[in-house]
Amino acid sequence: MNRPIHLYTGLKLSVALICILLTGTGRAKPLATELFLRGFSVIPTPQRVRLSSGDVEFGEGWSYDSRVTARHSAPRSLLKDLQDFYSLDLRKADPASKNVVALSILSETVNTGADKEISRQAYQLKITPTRIDIIGNDDPGLFYGVQTFLQLLRRGTRGNLLLPVCTIEDWPSSQLRFLHWDTKHHQDRIETLKRYLDWSARFKINMIGFELEDKFEYPSNPIIGAPGAFTTAQLQEIVNYGLDRHIQVVPQIQSPAHMAYVLKHPEYADLRSDGNNYQTCLCDERSDKLIFSMYDDVIKATQGVQYFHVSTDEVYYAGICAKCARPYNPENRSLAWVEFANRAHKFLQIRNRKMLAWVEYPVLAKHIPLLPPGLINGVMPGEADQLQAERKLGMRDLIYTSMQGDELLFPDNLAAEGPRGLVQGRLEAAFEALSGNVRQENPVGVYGAAWDDSGLHSETFWLGWSVVAQYGWKPGIPSVEQHVAEFMNFYYGPNVSGMTDVYRGMQAQARFFDRSWDRVESRVRGKAYGNSEGKGIGGTRYDRTLPAPALPTLPALDVKPIYTGRYGKLVDQARSMALEDDILQHRLYENLAKADRNRYNLEVFLSLAEFTGHYNRMLLGMKSIEDALAAAQGAAANDNPRAALRQLSSARSQALGLIQDRHVTFDFLRNIWEKSRFPKGLEVNGRKFLHVMDDTKDHWADRRSDLTYMTAPEESIGLDKWVQQLEAITKEYAKTHGIAPPGTQE
Repeated sequence: MNRPIHLYTGLKLSVALICILLTGTGRAKPLATELFLRGFSVIPTPQRVRLSSGDVEFGEGWSYDSRVTARHSAPRSLLKDLQDFYSLDLRKADPASKNVVALSILSETVNTGADKEISRQAYQLKITPTRIDIIGNDDPGLFYGVQTFLQLLRRGTRGNLLLPVCTIEDWPSSQLRFLHWDTKHHQDRIETLKRYLDWSARFKINMIGFELEDKFEYPSNPIIGAPGAFTTAQLQEIVNYGLDRHIQVVPQIQSPAHMAYVLKHPEYADLRSDGNNYQTCLCDERSDKLIFSMYDDVIKATQGVQYFHVSTDEVYYAGICAKCARPYNPENRSLAWVEFANRAHKFLQIRNRKMLAWVEYPVLAKHIPLLPPGLINGVMPGEADQLQAERKLGMRDLIYTSMQGDELLFPDNLAAEGPRGLVQGRLEAAFEALSGNVRQENPVGVYGAAWDDSGLHSETFWLGWSVVAQYGWKPGIPSVEQHVAEFMNFYYGPNVSGMTDVYRGMQAQARFFDRSWDRVESRVRGKAYGNSEGKGIGGTRYDRTLPAPALPTLPALDVKPIYTGRYGKLVDQARSMALEDDILQHRLYENLAKADRNRYNLEVFLSLAEFTGHYNRMLLGMKSIEDALAAAQGAAANDNPRAALRQLSSARSQALGLIQDRHVTFDFLRNIWEKSRFPKGLEVNGRKFLHVMDDTKDHWADRRSDLTYMTAPEESIGLDKWVQQLEAITKEYAKTHGIAPPGTQE
């Protein structure tokens, strides 16, 4: 389901020039909102804001009056965030109270002109010098009104809290606003997911697509659940936490493709389609029995949720199984997919779940009428014939945008210079996707994906996720630039500075890390099964690596440097990147000291900056090692074996220093990441994680069962072995000249 970001071709336009051009939607770029210009901001931007002159001072003289039960999430959210963010304990109003925040629900307070499910989420917020009214059309609306009130609060010059005198009427443009939690290659701790739900709720997100894979126990098939997977009770705990905040945690179960997490187990080997781990045989009724039993297990653990995402992601080979009676061709491949979707829909309908699926390849447009109209397509099609067929059927879609695909270390959030010109960032691409002409096709919602294929920490997704929340609620407004500024202010607190530059720096370091490795055909992973073009097509897999430094040869210690010659340009780039990484780390340390909120997010960023900093040092170290070896060669040529041995010893020490630096940096990163997630490839009660890779995909995070996939490219250089080889050469050279090798007693 990854969607490519677009390239600006032809002229290399500067960022400044792009800022004055039309957006990709064909409209003029939105200007700053009046609310923002007054110094106040809300994510997402409200639909209607009527500002009056003057600000209201808010503080201990205020009280609250709630006309809803104390168990309602709105007053609890109000009181908790006032305490957590502003150290303010709001007292309950009494008859004599003058300055009151009043919370109530009154249906049809806000006339949205939209359907019932959208109108339920509407609210009115009226701020005057002596009274603040937050009125929801229904429970979700009141909760969202409280979130807007909390975001509007800002510190004045005297440290006092201020609010604008205004009336806001607000509701979402999209009924369903999905964020994607992909946990196929890691498992978050429950407290982490609760914090994610808290922040999703603050951004008025109401749906989470929780891609569980083997991170759930599946009581009917316990072999599938990875060691330490969430139990039924734990998943229900997460779901209940979300429901309390008007968020449905929707299970998203990869099926019938991307099922290596199931089919890797020998117990299910006979269900593999065409012998591969990727997909189940759709012509074996036992496949349905297995998949639907998994659905049932998850349904029992997600009570209160109305939806279920069956995925159907990249079902490349529907009907290829030898057990299928029909010939394998595009027609029958599409029919096999449609028939599975109908069986899944019937199963879920009986259990009162609305079905979502990726209605994509291999489905043919002419077979769309065979699908159930109640199915929701998780990715609005770009093909006119399929879209027209869906409209005739009455099928609804989500506008899909991917905030992370296959980038390593950090997402491509912002525009950056690429090999062929300026590359559009994912934020701008999401703005265009969520605000464009597809809105005319009456989508039921939006879906902001963030795939775990490249193993990024989920903390790197929040800026992208907030963009989905923004334009899923209010398409086309504000500009991406304004939204980024508002996100930095709200997510980290108003005291941080230069965070947009931090994101640019993180992105630049990650892209240098990604592109600077050599890519060689993998000797470990073998050929992939194939891709959407067919079995066996595009199956080459690649590993990232670099050569070890040159080794001297005896007797004259001749050396042909690699990192001065062929890789000299790479070393020059690393020198520049090392300086930028140092600046980046200084900014992160400064903001860690100033951030009021989400400091852990900055810890994760720091761990990545340290990781890329080590990589830059490693490249520079390779050059420095070879410089020492060249000096050893020169000393040998000048008949100075002791000086040559000193240079050989220096090269060895530098290599050992790089190895040690790698271990220290990786341990730092692992310790920070495991504050929020369980160790990757966890062993529990003697049960080990079964590591078998997907037959079609080349996920970086799937290279190893533990977090050392991060260091695997560097380990492939073989610096440890190189040190041993250099030691052998050094000893032989010392012996030839009758000198004790360095580090030994003469």
